[in-house]
Amino acid sequence: MSEFFKTSGLAVGYNGRTLIRDIDIALERGGILTLIGPNGSGKSTILKTIARQLAAIRGTVAVDGSDIQSMSVKELAKKQAVVLTDRIRPELYTVRDIVGLGRYPYTNMVGRMTDEDRRIVDDVLELVNVAELAERDFMTLSDGQKQRVILARALAQQPELLILDEPTAFLDIKHKTELLCLLRGLARERGMTVIMSLHEIDLAAKAGDLLLCVKGETIAAFGAPEEVMSKAPIEELYDLKKGSYDPALGSVELEKTEGKPKVFVIAGAGFGIPVMRRLQKERVPFAAGILFENDIDARVARRLAAECITAPAFEPVSEELFLKARELMLSCGSVEDAGTPIGTLNEANGRLIELARKRGLLKHE
Repeated sequence: MSEFFKTSGLAVGYNGRTLIRDIDIALERGGILTLIGPNGSGKSTILKTIARQLAAIRGTVAVDGSDIQSMSVKELAKKQAVVLTDRIRPELYTVRDIVGLGRYPYTNMVGRMTDEDRRIVDDVLELVNVAELAERDFMTLSDGQKQRVILARALAQQPELLILDEPTAFLDIKHKTELLCLLRGLARERGMTVIMSLHEIDLAAKAGDLLLCVKGETIAAFGAPEEVMSKAPIEELYDLKKGSYDPALGSVELEKTEGKPKVFVIAGAGFGIPVMRRLQKERVPFAAGILFENDIDARVARRLAAECITAPAFEPVSEELFLKARELMLSCGSVEDAGTPIGTLNEANGRLIELARKRGLLKHE
C-alpha cells in the first residue's frame, strides 16, 4: 500500500523556536499511529502542526500526496478532522447542534443542512453511543460525554484522516475500550487513518499499528509497538525511577522493596502475583521461586522481588536449583504458599512446601 500520510524533515515549535526536529513519519491508509511520551514532551505540538493549527518551522506534511499548506480550509476539512484537548463552551447548543457543525465543509454558504447531512449526523450519534443525548444541552453533559460528542462532530466531517489529542481523557474503562475499538473498526472497515496521543501506554501499544515516542529534541523511536518497546524502554522514555513497566503484560509495577528477603513466596501460573503485590505494598522484602522463566509470575517477580529463582521452561527443576531455593527459603524465616497446583515439572516446589511445613515456616497454617 502507498503512503497516505507523510512528514518530511518536519520541525515543530513555537515563535520560531524549534521544540522537536527531524520528524519523519510515513503511515498507510487505514493505519493507526499513537504518540506516547512524558507530559510537556511536545506530543500536542506535533498534532497541532500536522493539523495546520500551528505553522511548521521546517519541513512538510502531506496527506494523500498533497502538501497541507496548498489546501484551502474546506479542502483540508474534508480530508482531516481534529479533536484536541481544548475545551469548547458553546451556549444553548444541543448535542445534535454540536455534531451538526461537523457538516460545515459540505453545506452551502448559509450553512443549511440537507437530508443527507442530517442522516450522517444521526449515524455518527449512534456510532459513538450518544444518540440518547441528542437533544440535551451540551453544557449539561459530563466530561466523558462531551468527549464522545466532540468525537462524533469530527466523524460527521467524514474525514480520511482523524487526529486526536488524548481522546481517552475523562473516559472510564468501558468507554476507553469502546472508543479504541471504534477507531480500530473505522480504520479496518472504512480505511480511515488515525493519529492520536495517549497517556495509557498499554492501550497505545494495543491500539496502534505504529508507535511514536516523543522525548527531547528528536523522536526517541518510531515503528511497530514491539520494536519500539525494545528500542526505547518505557523506564527511559519517562525517566521512571520509582517503578517499572512490563511491555509484554502492559503493566506498571511500583518500586520493589530492597533488602534481605524476609519472606519466600512459592508461586507460579499467576497465583503469586497478588501475594507479591501485597508484600510490596507492605514494604516487605521477599524472594520468589521456583518459577519457570516463561511464567507470568516470573515477569512480576523480576520487578518486585529482592531475589528470584527461575528454572528453564518445560523441564523438571534440577536438584541443584532445588537446593539453591531451599537454602534461600530457610534463610528467609517465613514462607507463603501462593496455592499454585503442584505437578510433575514443578514437584520441587511441593518439596519446598513440605519442608516449610515441617519447619513451621508456612504462614497462615
